[in-house]
Amino acid sequence: MKKTKICKLLNIDYPIIQGGMVWVSGANLAAACSEAGCLGVIGAGSMKPDLLKSQIIKAQTKTKKSLAVNIPIFSKYADDQIRIAVEQGIKIIITSAGSPKKYTSYLKENGCKVIHVTSSLTLAKKCEDAGVDAIVIEGFEAGGHNGRDEMTTLVLLQQLKNQLQIPVIAAGGFSSGDSILAAMALGADGVQMGTRFMLTKESRAHDNFKHLLLDQSKNGTMLSMKKLMPVRLVMNEFYEKVKELEDQGADPSELEALLGHGRAMNGIHHGDLIEGELESGQICAAINDIPNVSELVMRLKEEYDLALENLTKD
Repeated sequence: MKKTKICKLLNIDYPIIQGGMVWVSGANLAAACSEAGCLGVIGAGSMKPDLLKSQIIKAQTKTKKSLAVNIPIFSKYADDQIRIAVEQGIKIIITSAGSPKKYTSYLKENGCKVIHVTSSLTLAKKCEDAGVDAIVIEGFEAGGHNGRDEMTTLVLLQQLKNQLQIPVIAAGGFSSGDSILAAMALGADGVQMGTRFMLTKESRAHDNFKHLLLDQSKNGTMLSMKKLMPVRLVMNEFYEKVKELEDQGADPSELEALLGHGRAMNGIHHGDLIEGELESGQICAAINDIPNVSELVMRLKEEYDLALENLTKD
């Protein structure tokens, strides 16, 4: 597998970033990904500051390789999460869901590499102007919260090609080595994978949820709650309630009332497949196993190398 600018920037063996997923990306998954040669990421979106600190410390006992923390800027805990990550020696911070200007200068002054997740060419250029070291460009195939423009990763990569000086990491729709090669053919310096790493043994996702995703049809997820904050959901009973409200023209406050508190935790972490908020990327329909991380990464490398070899055959 080709080493790219991202590998040098982040000191990793393979240009693969594990997505920072709520209730999924804890110390065990992040450390396993780092040990396998990728960038392991602790997802702080579902963590209060004290829990984040304990997860960073735990991950650092399991690996000495590069680790990152993903911090949603809109979170009420973001200030404390940023401070704790810096205090605990994390040198790679991935920010999302807000303006990268808020923390980038502070983080770089403290010796951190900053990556920001965004969903359009316009916003990507603003990220570069803000001084980030790289961006994750995320298509609406991705699980979790998405951009409002519903741009696919394939289109976004073509729009961004040769438009930025900083490295571009593609996210949304990747689960195999040949898909990584395809992203690089379109100008990406690496990929971020969320759902594929969620379906590993080290992920904190509940086994009920993991096995539900293995059984998903081609149309098993849908982008929802666009009036509130767009999110890609598995189409369970909770999704049907959301769809019914949206079809009736519900305003954001009605959607927020239905969402309530704790639905993502109950669904993803505790395995409530009926009333839980189940977030997943479209790519779940192409995934059919739950390997451990080291097995998965070796498979990705082999698939990438084979795809490249097949392309260059006479």
